[in-house]
Amino acid sequence: MARRMNYILSPLLLSLFISVNGDLSVTDYGAIGDGKTDASQSFLKAWTAACHSSEPTTIYVPRKRYQLRPVIFQGPCNNTSITIRVDGILVAPNYQEMGIVDNWIMFSGVQGVSINGNGGYLDGQGLGLWACKAAGHVCPAGTTSLAFFSSKDVSVSGITSINSELYHIVILTCNNVTLDGVRIYAPDDSPNTDGIHVQDSTNVRILSTGIKTGDDCISIGPGTQNLWIQRVACGPGHGISIGSLGKELKEDGVQNVTVKTVVFNGTLNGLRIKSWARPSYGFVKGVVFEHATMINVANPIIIDQNYCPNNNDGCPGQESGVKISQVTYKNIKGTSTSQVAMKFDCSSSSPCQGIRLQDIKLTYHDQLAESFCQNIKGSTSGLVVPPSCF
Repeated sequence: MARRMNYILSPLLLSLFISVNGDLSVTDYGAIGDGKTDASQSFLKAWTAACHSSEPTTIYVPRKRYQLRPVIFQGPCNNTSITIRVDGILVAPNYQEMGIVDNWIMFSGVQGVSINGNGGYLDGQGLGLWACKAAGHVCPAGTTSLAFFSSKDVSVSGITSINSELYHIVILTCNNVTLDGVRIYAPDDSPNTDGIHVQDSTNVRILSTGIKTGDDCISIGPGTQNLWIQRVACGPGHGISIGSLGKELKEDGVQNVTVKTVVFNGTLNGLRIKSWARPSYGFVKGVVFEHATMINVANPIIIDQNYCPNNNDGCPGQESGVKISQVTYKNIKGTSTSQVAMKFDCSSSSPCQGIRLQDIKLTYHDQLAESFCQNIKGSTSGLVVPPSCF
């Protein structure tokens, strides 16, 4: 299947729009809110007008259903204050029409963009693709619903993303991004539907967000620095994961990550750090997991440095080179559905160091849970249940 390109308005068309300020409605540019008519060009024309303006501008999406084919909202713009107010529902085409494209709605090279949802939804319509994959057919990998590349000073609030084909939200090579009050929904058996993925980005905040999905609620990739996650509810899903890391030999590290006041309900994992069993110059350091509640979580606390899915990709018999250090787990409580509630499976060539446990209480079916340690050095304080195996 040929890869379909995102729609992007040619820079030459900028000359067709005069400088504007105030509010713009996508309906003024021809968008029809019937959920069937392609509104991509109308949205791009509104964006071009706002981007070309020298004054702060708001793009308004009224409370109707708009079908969008893949679009790129390209910067830089003439102003650094563009607000997109989404009252309506944006609907992706089905996976056959979407084709093989990486991102459905993409912002690239923008600064000072705010997306505010007032009942607004992004509907990725992933069900058809998931069924194709489940049937074993040859299918596209899938498309991310909302992506930000090489952008800064971005905020997203009040938006709901449902049924993304692949990842719901991706933040890549960005600086100063805030997601607040976002809601993400996909079935627990939907493949690779990570809620939020952050990579090669600095100063990202994820606040007051609820995520129910079929993969990681939040995944943290290489090159992430100064990430703050607070008041997040996860479940179903695979938890909050740093990694997988170390697939490549040369890879940027992850540092200064705080995960605070989070709840995991019925998830596969809670707080996870995961690296490939392969040589790597990557690292993880300066991580704080604090005030987490586990409700029937299979692996509440886990470090896995022997990740080698399907025993392929050149990792059998290898050791992870990712160096994990200065990781604190504080005030973690709740219930585990597996007897080993804390698992630290670290690399013999790059042992985990400086792991701290403080005030941990995890039980297994109202019984004492267990901990597992391999190649790790750490310390404990306060009451730690199950007892540390450091």
